[in-house]
Amino acid sequence: MSDAFTVLWTHDVCRALRRAGRTGERPPVAFSGVHSSLPAWSGARAGDEVYAVHVNRGVVHVVSRMRVVDRDRGECCGPAPARWDEPAFPGHDTWSMLGAGGCGAAPVHVDATPVRFDVPIPGDLLSELTWRNRRGHTRGLKYVTDGRLERSVSLQGFYRLTTESAADLARITDASVTR
Repeated sequence: MSDAFTVLWTHDVCRALRRAGRTGERPPVAFSGVHSSLPAWSGARAGDEVYAVHVNRGVVHVVSRMRVVDRDRGECCGPAPARWDEPAFPGHDTWSMLGAGGCGAAPVHVDATPVRFDVPIPGDLLSELTWRNRRGHTRGLKYVTDGRLERSVSLQGFYRLTTESAADLARITDASVTR
């Protein structure tokens, strides 16, 4: 059975996506890292879904749903750098804002929905979303007031959703495809 996760894309990442004209395009890759500057996709396996979310003025948006294809450096990534000042993944330069230059970055090839910034998670659902750790303990979002997220700290990282919350985010993402 596959799992589902969330990953927070910061304002800087989303600004870079917009500036590069990536809105409406499907990312073929995202990046995992060993440093706190990048989320570690350590629990994700092929077939798992990852919901990239972004918070703007208290509203949480699903930016893209990505299904993990593999976590290997493929030919599409380009040659590994021979020196420190060479790009780490020249084959994915157009998507480098997703973390290609991060400390210990590793590619995660994905089959993704197009990048969008107009798919909000309804405010009443925010307080119901839950995540679970490997031991089965669950937690919800902190700092939700009147359907708005006041602080994004509980979204920062890479977290496994409960089955119910994954189904809720899938419904929101699927409904956005038809509009």
